[in-house]
Amino acid sequence: MAWSIALACASVDDPVNAFRQGLIPDPDAAADLARRLYPDSAVVESGDTVLDFALWPYEDELFVGAYGDALIVCDRRLYDVDDAARTLADQIAAALPGATCGVLVLHSVVSGCWFRWYERNRPERDVFVTKEDGVVVDLGARLPAEEPFWKAIDEGASDVPLPFDYEQYGLALAREQLFGRGLSERGPDGFLPLELSLRRFKIRSLTRQGGTSN
Repeated sequence: MAWSIALACASVDDPVNAFRQGLIPDPDAAADLARRLYPDSAVVESGDTVLDFALWPYEDELFVGAYGDALIVCDRRLYDVDDAARTLADQIAAALPGATCGVLVLHSVVSGCWFRWYERNRPERDVFVTKEDGVVVDLGARLPAEEPFWKAIDEGASDVPLPFDYEQYGLALAREQLFGRGLSERGPDGFLPLELSLRRFKIRSLTRQGGTSN
């Protein structure tokens, strides 16, 4: 299965405890964050969906799941892996004070993975790898889930082409850092991350009143 993901995930508690069966989403908190992330646009609520559908939003969509001490945001702007995407990631990480936050982008066009990690709202890790270009960004201390993937490079292998599967790398980080289980792994408690309920928003550009159309 090929994954396309533009996901930010934060929790105050350990992810295994934070993301569990029976989480109750807060639609008002989700709408408040959506409007803060798009202050210059009209943000229109358009119902609920699940994470499985939300992982790869259209460019005019935003998905937010707010659950008190846990938060999920799916935003296509993260896909660009640029300074604007990092600023957006910083905003999302700051939305839940005292939390850890991970941003995961699996980029099917360039066959790459971007992961950014925060602890207590401070960025601690920023890594971007692609199949053809190898290691593009490698900042901060590695997380335990990464170590097996870097073994060949640490032993002297070239990173071009990348000597490990970028998608498996990203999914391992999602499992260990974001949810405490695989995205498509149902736990003994019946919880499956892909079934988490999120609020869906349409993003519309604001136009001047009284303008003319051509």
